[in-house]
Amino acid sequence: MNTILREGGKLSGRTVAVLMETDYVEPELWYYTRRFAEEGVALQLITRLWGQPSITFTGHEHRLPVTVDGDLESFDVSTVDVLVVPSGMVSDRLRYSERVTELAPAVRLVRRAFEHPGVLKGIICHGMWLVSPIPEVVRGRRVTCHNNLIGDVRNMGAVYTDQDVVVDGDLVTARSADHCHLFARTIIDLVTARASSTRRSVVELLARGA
Repeated sequence: MNTILREGGKLSGRTVAVLMETDYVEPELWYYTRRFAEEGVALQLITRLWGQPSITFTGHEHRLPVTVDGDLESFDVSTVDVLVVPSGMVSDRLRYSERVTELAPAVRLVRRAFEHPGVLKGIICHGMWLVSPIPEVVRGRRVTCHNNLIGDVRNMGAVYTDQDVVVDGDLVTARSADHCHLFARTIIDLVTARASSTRRSVVELLARGA
């Protein structure tokens, strides 16, 4: 997506990857596009390209098109600061696997993200569907989700928490697309805190070396 990043934003050089498919929630995506850019964050849209150079998806309500050329099957999730699983039907479509004995590529990507504590995982609304084949990554962790999925997350072994946004370590979850502004704000605050912590650590190391 062609978005102008704010020069000198406090999070310049940071990257957020967002999974995409048809029936995405348009206001949510457009909010992320603009809000993260205000902080200097680069937004990457990724999907399963099925061998194609790009795919154009349409939104759920307004049928707005968005073209994605980032391939999740070759994506190195360890290179980003945040991986977002958005609202709507995106996660349901991406958890499809043509081989019923194998995890879908998007599910494998999410599992890899959970192997990297340095990558924040942001899952909002129905995004928890994408976690259902790998329940071990949220077992025992505090989460929130769309009301329709409360039984699902409890069956995954997660601890459902009745809040609009919940933070549990490197996992941020939000109730619905209507809360995407709170979700994004929380992610920005966490990335900022992590960046500040890293800078302090570097300064301390340099001071000890001196």
